[in-house]
Amino acid sequence: MNILFVCSRNKWRSATAETMYKNHPGQQVRSAGTEPSARIKINAKMIEWADVIFVMEKKHKQRITDRFPQEVYEKEIIILDIPDDYQYMDKELIEEIDSKVAPYLSERG
Repeated sequence: MNILFVCSRNKWRSATAETMYKNHPGQQVRSAGTEPSARIKINAKMIEWADVIFVMEKKHKQRITDRFPQEVYEKEIIILDIPDDYQYMDKELIEEIDSKVAPYLSERG
């Protein structure tokens, strides 16, 4: 399964999620940001590659659907509702990502 994590600047939240899940068997994981200043900027190729897209906030889903309407057609985009209140690999951030992402991944086997 190909998983894409998205936040604004791809520095803290989505980068943490990528680090957390990148060594899980059967999963390919990438992360990106929606802002022009993002460390890695989201693009159409990433969206096409992903089987599931996790976004940190509602605004990220909106930006993706506005910019890439064809690519997101029939894509599952899950809003995790994680605010930009954390640093990279913050213990609380790891716990929040894990508690919100794990149920979706276990559903997919």
